[in-house]
Amino acid sequence: MSAAEPSWDLYEALLAVLREGSLSGAARALGVAQPTVRRQIEALERALGAVLFTRASNGLVPTELALATLPHAEHIASAARALARAVSGGADADHGTVRVTASEVVGAEVLPPVLADLRRAHPRLQIELVATNRTEDILRRDADVAVRMVEPAQAGLVRRRTGKVEVGLYAHERYLAEHPPPKGLDELGRGHFLVGADRSRALVDALASRGVALGPRDFAFRCDSDLVQLAAVRAGLGIGACQVPLSRAPVRLVRVLPAVAFHLDVWVVMHEDLRASARVRLVFDALAEGLRAYGVARRR
Repeated sequence: MSAAEPSWDLYEALLAVLREGSLSGAARALGVAQPTVRRQIEALERALGAVLFTRASNGLVPTELALATLPHAEHIASAARALARAVSGGADADHGTVRVTASEVVGAEVLPPVLADLRRAHPRLQIELVATNRTEDILRRDADVAVRMVEPAQAGLVRRRTGKVEVGLYAHERYLAEHPPPKGLDELGRGHFLVGADRSRALVDALASRGVALGPRDFAFRCDSDLVQLAAVRAGLGIGACQVPLSRAPVRLVRVLPAVAFHLDVWVVMHEDLRASARVRLVFDALAEGLRAYGVARRR
């Protein structure tokens, strides 16, 4: 390979340093020694004829060139992972690796039992689950199968709508024993502790559509992790949003203001090029059926 074509391991080191913010963090993420990462970064700088990082008191500071390479390095990383998954099993086999992405709450609370049933039926399958509220790019092969709460707009995708999931406002009975349930939406911001996001405005905007003007500072507990918000409501910190099926277990929550309801469409999505992959199709179908049953659970 010529000097103008640095090998992938050099870009992998660059990506790790950009993500971790230090040579030591990148070394831990890559499972190599710190001097190895330093040598790889230096080799990449020589190949590119440019400086990628400058040193500061708070660690390494990426240059504009380093930041400009980030999306390209991420694309290479996604392609490399997709290639590894593609060769992990034959197209007509029920073994190999399938990468799934879903929101934090769905990934932690809904999918594990579905995937456990799938693995019992197909024990040679390996599942990589990315639980994030960031939208992973299926077309770029960041994941093989995705669970979405909005209809995907991209072309080139196989998609299946599994139904709707209702979201309501809930609190723990311990909280409600100390704070009588609100009788109307206008009481939410008066005398009640609300659980919500720090920066996201999803719940704020949803309540605003019903005439309730609240800002982030009206929420006594704020966190951008939906999973942490759910844990806070279960712990009795205040009133927050919860998908109806999750209000029953492992902690039983009490619904407040039952007339306030939001609905999320649930979609399972995969790249159309993976239609012929048996293992990806198995996961796609299992998730679609499991999420359909999960949506039905709201009516029980």
